[in-house]
Amino acid sequence: MADEQVVLYSVEGAVARVTLNRPEKRNALNDAVIAGIKQGLKKAAEDERVRVALISGAGKDFCSGADLSALQKIAGASVAENSEDARTLLELFLLIRQLPIPIVAAVTGRALAGGCGLATACDLVLASKSARFGYPEVKIGFVPAMVMAILRRNVSEKRAFELLTRGAEIGTEMAWEFGLVNRIFPDESFAEDVTRYVSEFETMSRSAMSLTKTLLYQMDGMSFPEALETGADVNVIARLTDDCQQSIAKFLQKS
Repeated sequence: MADEQVVLYSVEGAVARVTLNRPEKRNALNDAVIAGIKQGLKKAAEDERVRVALISGAGKDFCSGADLSALQKIAGASVAENSEDARTLLELFLLIRQLPIPIVAAVTGRALAGGCGLATACDLVLASKSARFGYPEVKIGFVPAMVMAILRRNVSEKRAFELLTRGAEIGTEMAWEFGLVNRIFPDESFAEDVTRYVSEFETMSRSAMSLTKTLLYQMDGMSFPEALETGADVNVIARLTDDCQQSIAKFLQKS
C-alpha cells in the first residue's frame, strides 16, 4: 500500500475526517501513518470551512499501536535514532494540543499502546460500546512515557498508575469511569451517532472554539490568580472578534 494511502483525508461539511487506513495491520502506527495524521490535521486546521477534525480507523480497530517493523526498527536503533523516532510521536501529541480546532477520536475495536495514546491525546473521545483500551507497554519492557503527560491530566494519579503499570485492557464502561472517554455509543449506530455529535460543531464559532481550547490547555500549571488574569485577557480578545461582534449585533437587532 502506497504511503499516501495509509491515511485518508476528506471533508464533509464542517468535519474533516482523518482515517487510519491499514485495516489488515489493525491500523498500526509507523512513520508513514504518523506523518499522514499530521498532514491531515494541519490541512484541516488551515481550511476555514472546517470546525472539527475526526480521527478514526478503517476496519474493526482504531489503532493497535506500533507495528512489527516499527518495533524491529526500535530494537536495532542507536540512542540518537531512537530519540529522533520518539520525537515524531511527541510532535503529533503537541500538534493535537496546538491546533485551533477540536480533534475528536472515534474509537471502535481496540485502541492499544500508541493507539490508546493517540486517542487519549485527542480533545474528545467517542467510543463504541464494544471498544477496548489499554497500555500494555510494560509487558514488553517499554514505557508509555510521552502519553503519560496527557493521561495524568485526564485521570486521577491512582487511575493513571493502574492503567500504566498493569497493562490490562479495559472496556468502555471502565474507560468512561476513569475519564478516558466522553461518550459511549451503541455499536450498531456508532457511525451515525458520531456524525451527529461532530456535526454539531458546525454551528459553533471557530474563533471562540480556538480561544477556548488554547486557554484551557494554557491554564495547566498556572496559579488561580494567573488563570483568572489570563482568562480576563482572552475575554477581551473574544469580545473583539468578528464572530462575537456579529452575534452581539444580531442579538441587539432582535431585542
